[in-house]
Amino acid sequence: MISLAAPTATTNPAEGYSGFIGWVLNLMESLGEVGVGLAILLETFLPPIPSEAVLPVAGFLAYEGRMSFWIAWAAATAGALLGAWIWYVIGAALGRDRTRRLVGSTPLLDFEDFDKAETFFRRWGGVAVLLGRCVPLVRSFVSIPAGIERMPFLHFTAYTAIGSGIWNAIWIGMGFAFGPAIKPALEQWSGILSNVVLVILAILLGWFVIGRLRQIGKKNRESAPTGAM
Repeated sequence: MISLAAPTATTNPAEGYSGFIGWVLNLMESLGEVGVGLAILLETFLPPIPSEAVLPVAGFLAYEGRMSFWIAWAAATAGALLGAWIWYVIGAALGRDRTRRLVGSTPLLDFEDFDKAETFFRRWGGVAVLLGRCVPLVRSFVSIPAGIERMPFLHFTAYTAIGSGIWNAIWIGMGFAFGPAIKPALEQWSGILSNVVLVILAILLGWFVIGRLRQIGKKNRESAPTGAM
């Protein structure tokens, strides 16, 4: 049987890290398991803090005996659940009509975008919440349509807890299983990975904006009156 505890190390695991990962590691080092939960809660509202990079650090700290594996896992899942509840309440407070008007009045968005998202969620609501916990950005905002559609709160909580719990266990487990091997890898790639996340978000945003501008231009050309012959 493999023990999830290890002798306390004398090294400083925050040394040599940079970017978001370095900041989050210092947060975990200062607050322990509470810092893990807080980091995942922040990730719900700040997508540039990727849980895929944060959670292995918690596993590494658990390997070194700096924190409990299971308490870190529970804290991460609680942080994800709390963030999901907040977005759920926001969606429920806004309601369908207000959210639809908000989407329709947002530049580069229109009512059709909301209608498609609503149709998708009504069909795949439970699956979307469960699997959405494993997808960046989606895991933050999938809670909004759940609130708008008034998905039963206990069902929403169960889907979120299961999805988040599995996701957190995988990544914290990887950090614990690889032990010392994870530290030099994170030291080398922490700053690069933080920048890559920002670049990917910028590319996705640019791709969306360009695609939407082309779509708007096409609609305008199709609706423009034909010139007199």
